Amino acid sequence: MEPAELLRHGDQVLVAVVEVAGALVIFVGAVWAAVRFVVEGLRHRTAARFTPIRLSLGRFLTLGLEFQLAADVLRTAVSPSFEQIGQLAAIATIRTALNYFLGREIRQEQRQVAEGERHG
Repeated sequence: MEPAELLRHGDQVLVAVVEVAGALVIFVGAVWAAVRFVVEGLRHRTAARFTPIRLSLGRFLTLGLEFQLAADVLRTAVSPSFEQIGQLAAIATIRTALNYFLGREIRQEQRQVAEGERHG
C-alpha cells in the first residue's frame, strides 16, 4: 500500500471515529434528557423544572455538533477538491450558526434560571 493510500485510509478511520463520537454524545444527551424529562414529569408538573433539562440537552447537542464539524474538517484535510472545500464551508457555516443559536438560547435560559432562584 502506498503512503498516500495509507494516509487516506487512516483519515477515513479517524473521520468515522470522530463522527461516531459526535453521534454518541448527541444520543447520550437525548437519552439522558428523555429520562430526566419523564422522572421530573412524574414528580413535578411545573415547566420551570424542565429548563435545566433543556439546558443540558443543548450542551450535549453543541458538543456533538462540534465533533461532527471536526469530522468534516478531517474529511477534507487530505487532498481536498474544490467541491469538498465548498461543502465543508457550507456545513461549517450551518453548524456554526446552530451552535451560536444554541449557545445563545442556553445563556438566556441560564439567566432566567438564575433570576428565578434569586427571586424564588
